[in-house]
Amino acid sequence: MAALGKRALAAYAAVALPLAVAALPVHVHVPKYYSELGLDLALIGFLLLAVRLLDAVSDPLLGALADRIPAHRGGRKTMIAGAVLPLAAGFWLLFNPPAAGEGLAIWLAGSLVLTYLGLSAASIGHFALGSALSRDYVERTRITAARGIAALAGVLFAAAVPELLVRLQGTRAGLSLFAAGYLPLLLVAATITLMAGPAAATVATRAVTLRALLQPLRNPRFRRLALVFLVNGVAAAVPATLLLFFVADVLQRADLTPLFLVLYFVAGAAGMPLWVWLAARIGKSRAWLLAMAVAVSAFVWAYALGAGDVVAFAAVCVLSGLAFGADLALPASLLADVIDDDEGRDGRPDGAYFGLWHLLEKLALALAAGIALPLLQWLDYMPGTVAEQGSPLSWVYALLPCVVKLAAASILWFSELEPRGAPRAWKGVGT
Repeated sequence: MAALGKRALAAYAAVALPLAVAALPVHVHVPKYYSELGLDLALIGFLLLAVRLLDAVSDPLLGALADRIPAHRGGRKTMIAGAVLPLAAGFWLLFNPPAAGEGLAIWLAGSLVLTYLGLSAASIGHFALGSALSRDYVERTRITAARGIAALAGVLFAAAVPELLVRLQGTRAGLSLFAAGYLPLLLVAATITLMAGPAAATVATRAVTLRALLQPLRNPRFRRLALVFLVNGVAAAVPATLLLFFVADVLQRADLTPLFLVLYFVAGAAGMPLWVWLAARIGKSRAWLLAMAVAVSAFVWAYALGAGDVVAFAAVCVLSGLAFGADLALPASLLADVIDDDEGRDGRPDGAYFGLWHLLEKLALALAAGIALPLLQWLDYMPGTVAEQGSPLSWVYALLPCVVKLAAASILWFSELEPRGAPRAWKGVGT
């Protein structure tokens, strides 16, 4: 099969940008915004957790549904198209609530459900579409890298634009304007992907049954890859959860947080072509292992930093960002290879696999917060106080991810995940 051209890759990846844009403001702006409207912080936290758990449980069902849409009805593209309306409506409602009153909690819960439902359905449909675009080992990494670059662009957009609008217009007007501008961005990007993007080479049509939902778990290569993905995801999410605390209390330069975030994400995007090139030569698993080693080296260095070590931490952000680029490009490409094991007369069950994949992503985020934050409290860390070099905050922020990342690397080292045709010199330790 011929490689996709740059224009086709860009068209496929386009919708990843607004999908990434939608995710960040929910986590960053919603708690503070609704607390300013008078909603209790504990209630906000409960609603965010409850809706997120509901969202995670629905992912396998949405994945199986993606496999149910036949080719003559648009396949996975139909699922993306169907998700646009609830995502746009939920996002607009989320940042245009009533001023106050008893119905504010219901408004928040309802708008979160719509936003998460649309975001999950579109993301799963998009991932499943990308998995079925090519059977070529190297081409699949190009596809996932293109999607990752678009997503990183979306994250950078979401990190900068809402903050700028809030400073210019105030919180309520600024976020309302951002939500209004999100609709045309989503529509244009989705139209590009749906109309100009390539169609899947194969589209499965499977009944939405319990067997279909759990089918990926019967694939031994998927179980091994899923375990590596989950453990590695926890390792990546711990420093992301604690970044604001580390920059403010250890480096004592909270004003530079936006700069550090930009360096991290730009390095991730810039590094993706390197991982694509490297994966084609030494294999995706070994390239991923190398990225894990880079991340561990970066966070060991971070542990040694203290107040004012701005340049050194900027270098840590660049190195860890480069490693993050591999996390975006390589695991999903390996997953597309793994799904080949499960292709039968009914086609490829991409949706079922990516439904569980999204559940694992969300579980990793939940586990990171559930482990790191209570651990810091147990170690008597108090946010807002100066944390010296080698403090409990430094241990949990920098060294805990190293331990977890090394566990993920060990599992990956002894797991055979590469398909036939992968670079033989690096195909797997056990082969």
